[in-house]
Amino acid sequence: MFEKLRIKEHMEVSDAKGRHVGTVDEVKDEMIRLTKSDSMDGKHHVLPLADVDKIEENRVYLKEDAKIPIGLGNKASVGL
Repeated sequence: MFEKLRIKEHMEVSDAKGRHVGTVDEVKDEMIRLTKSDSMDGKHHVLPLADVDKIEENRVYLKEDAKIPIGLGNKASVGL
């Protein structure tokens, strides 16, 4: 288990295979808000903290079954 306080602004968010999904803008309540610059539509997207598997160094790894919004991940559609 991880502590959500360890998730900081500008940390990279990756899928379970280590592929870039986005960059943390902020953590609010039980959601991670990602920066607009990582999305194809120029909007903020959010991921639930429940989808986080682990935190290593300066990277947040999502669980294998995490639902990644379409348009994230090096500005490519990776919707799962």
